[in-house]
Amino acid sequence: MPAIAIRAYTATTALGRGAEAQREALRARRGGLRRNDFGPAPLPTWIGRVDGLEAAALPAALARWECRNNRLAWLALQQDGLPAALEALVARHGADRVAVLVGTSTSSIGASEEGYVRATTGDDGTRRFPDDLARPIVHTPHSLGDFLQHATGLRGPCITVATACSSSAKVFAQAARMIDAGLVDAALVGGVDTLCGSVLFGFNALGLVSSERCRPFDAARDGLSLGEAGGFALLERAAPGEAGLQLRGYGESSDAHHMSAPHPEGLGATLAMQGALARGGVDAAQVGYLNLHGTSTPANDAVEARAVDALFPGTLHASSTKGWTGHTLGAAGIVESVFALIALEHGILPGILDSQVRDPACGPQIRFDNAERGIDYAMNNSFGFGGNNCALLFGRAAA
Repeated sequence: MPAIAIRAYTATTALGRGAEAQREALRARRGGLRRNDFGPAPLPTWIGRVDGLEAAALPAALARWECRNNRLAWLALQQDGLPAALEALVARHGADRVAVLVGTSTSSIGASEEGYVRATTGDDGTRRFPDDLARPIVHTPHSLGDFLQHATGLRGPCITVATACSSSAKVFAQAARMIDAGLVDAALVGGVDTLCGSVLFGFNALGLVSSERCRPFDAARDGLSLGEAGGFALLERAAPGEAGLQLRGYGESSDAHHMSAPHPEGLGATLAMQGALARGGVDAAQVGYLNLHGTSTPANDAVEARAVDALFPGTLHASSTKGWTGHTLGAAGIVESVFALIALEHGILPGILDSQVRDPACGPQIRFDNAERGIDYAMNNSFGFGGNNCALLFGRAAA
């Protein structure tokens, strides 16, 4: 695949707004999880909640898309000079040559939940959403993509990807294919997911939510902590010999094994990681940092640990950062890609928060402590329900 330049990147999570807030929290090992205070009857768990959304109404011109998810999308879009960088892309290529490719797992379902709670019954016996929520686009999976296309004025292809927790990783792969095929010259990629009742109580019904802070790869881990986040990156074909951060490879696979459990031997995870390395022409030993999917559920972490140990040498620094942000579901791909890019650009290799006793399944690659050193390649794993797997390879090209 051609080298794809990363012109800008940003994330807004429970750690704060923008890449600097993420970087400093990772370096200081300051997590963003708090006791759950979301909703009228909070589930006893810990969450990664973004402060300020309740007071961050959308601009009047975008009121049609008003909801928590699109508020976070708008907030994240304003960080790290992204509007100016996007304006420069449009000036070079035209708005119709820049794609919008974003991932989400639940989109604006929180608004739909509210609509059902506040629904009224008309004289004819028909249940209706209240007038302020009678906006059909907000109640569709494509709410996020449609909102961003109108918010940015971009007129290229606009796609919302919903492959559970790999959603906003897969958009990088889709953008690379579109750029390689000549369909577009650049892309706004990213993802947003916000907390809502369906997420919190749905995952709890599956027996996957811990009542404590999550502890990825700890021998005593008992479930995940949920979070919300939004993030974006701007991608463009790199010029020959150009220096800077790049998307160098991607790998995708489908387990086709179970609705929610990973393949017990990590087959899909391995294929995705191998695909990213092969497409980038990079040996596993060259990768300096791997951000693991690492949800802190018993099955996921053990399977991923075995797959990583079979593929990478012990020199790799691999970790899950979900102890900082919570599992942000459809936004995990972009958030953890930002963490991989921070590792590349600043040499901050995060460890794992709150985990103390290593699972015996862990190889030497999985590190609990932070490290700081320069690296040339970083990867991010994002594995979704149903075995929708994606691994991304990022590099730092020298002049």
